[in-house]
Amino acid sequence: MTSILVIGKNGQIGSQLPASLHSLGNVTSVGRTDLELSDADAIRSLIRAIKPGIIINAAAYTAVDKAESEAQLAQQINGVAPGIMAEEARRLGSLLVHYSTDYVFDGKKSSAYVETDATNPLSVYGKTKLAGEQAIQASGAAHYILRTSWVYSESGSNFLNTMLRLGRERPELRIVDDQTGAPTWARSIAAITADILRYAGKRSDNPDYGVYHLTAAGSVTWFGFAQAIFTGAQKHLGATLPKLTPITTADYPLPAKRPSNSCLDNSKLGATFGIKPEPWLIMLDQCLRSKAAG
Repeated sequence: MTSILVIGKNGQIGSQLPASLHSLGNVTSVGRTDLELSDADAIRSLIRAIKPGIIINAAAYTAVDKAESEAQLAQQINGVAPGIMAEEARRLGSLLVHYSTDYVFDGKKSSAYVETDATNPLSVYGKTKLAGEQAIQASGAAHYILRTSWVYSESGSNFLNTMLRLGRERPELRIVDDQTGAPTWARSIAAITADILRYAGKRSDNPDYGVYHLTAAGSVTWFGFAQAIFTGAQKHLGATLPKLTPITTADYPLPAKRPSNSCLDNSKLGATFGIKPEPWLIMLDQCLRSKAAG
């Protein structure tokens, strides 16, 4: 069976990948304690020791605001490390799957972004993620770069869990209502990744490598997402509903600028692989059901 190396096993997507990939090969997952992504030699040594047929990089520096003051570290992890993985993948004749972000765009487009739209990241985080994409593309390695957005899961640090925690602590929450995107469940991303790899395995003559947008269908603001979270949490978790007040981005200044439009068009994903991600509200309901089940 194919050897699959998952880098970032403790992250939101990385923790979901082994369950989705188990039928495709022998999965080895490594996390922060196993591999320091700012250490180029460590990355090369690990990949050369395992010799995987598929490398999936689900690791990243994701502290968007902290990256503004830790640009060099963010660049090492998001920009340089993926390029090293790609170089090693090319040397082995392996496939690299890498996750990127809506933050490579500036959010000024009035409709959803397609893969060929010009990038223009507003933040250090976005710039380093774009650097990672470019390093992979320049390497000559076989690759899928999957751009996603507003990722959440049952556990870990994300908007869903932050809302549920703050909802227990405060009677009122002020939520930004002028940024729009597609909240996307990590488990769905993992499942779709497996589907893409199945396609690639069957189409070795023309696997359609490249950049793809992979988000939930539809769109919503952070305020609308918060409303849906508490409605669902009341249903599935018995959570109490705090008062939610919509605010503007200007009302809640942060170190890193965010795109006002984070919507990504999934048409290429559907046209190439026949994959149509579910609407964000359905994903959210499935996640909350899973969370309630423990």
